[in-house]
Amino acid sequence: MVHDHRQVREFFGARAADWEARFPDDGPAYAAAVADLRLRPGDAVLDAGCGTGRALPPLRDAVGARGTVLGADLTPAMLEAAVQAGRQRSGRLLLADVSRLPVRTRALDAVFAAGLIAHLPQPAENLAELARVVRPGGQLALFHPIGRAALAARQGRQITDDDLRAEPNLRPLLAGSGWRLESYTDEDSRFLALATRQD
Repeated sequence: MVHDHRQVREFFGARAADWEARFPDDGPAYAAAVADLRLRPGDAVLDAGCGTGRALPPLRDAVGARGTVLGADLTPAMLEAAVQAGRQRSGRLLLADVSRLPVRTRALDAVFAAGLIAHLPQPAENLAELARVVRPGGQLALFHPIGRAALAARQGRQITDDDLRAEPNLRPLLAGSGWRLESYTDEDSRFLALATRQD
């Protein structure tokens, strides 16, 4: 797995240019996952590790013109690809590290994070930082457009018991970071864990 910042930047920087072409059909899956966040018009939401900003248009649709949509990513090339795809029209793009977000405490109603958890250098601390910026009762969606087994098969590897995304590992990890896991879906067509920010 890719963990430290330099490796993350290199890994995604090398892939940014053709990312959109490689995964062209994920839009409906992203939109469906955003719908499960139950955002309301006027809400403030962060796409953490936004990449090319694929979730930003459905997030903007959900919160409306009065809402706030932020997209934060560590990789400049990914944000450049987001701009090329016109996604900056849907949200404000931030070159930022999810371990130290430039966002006020309790400022947000929700965080959306696609494919993020496998790349967090310190998962407990990083999930706690996501909790810091969300109000009590706010939501977190950990999403991937394919499930764990399908992803492992695509990458030519086996799922192991220490996978952070396995429910027995994810539930206590979230609980220790200020979140309560509310629902967990891991099927071929998607992975989605929804959690609520604790008081």
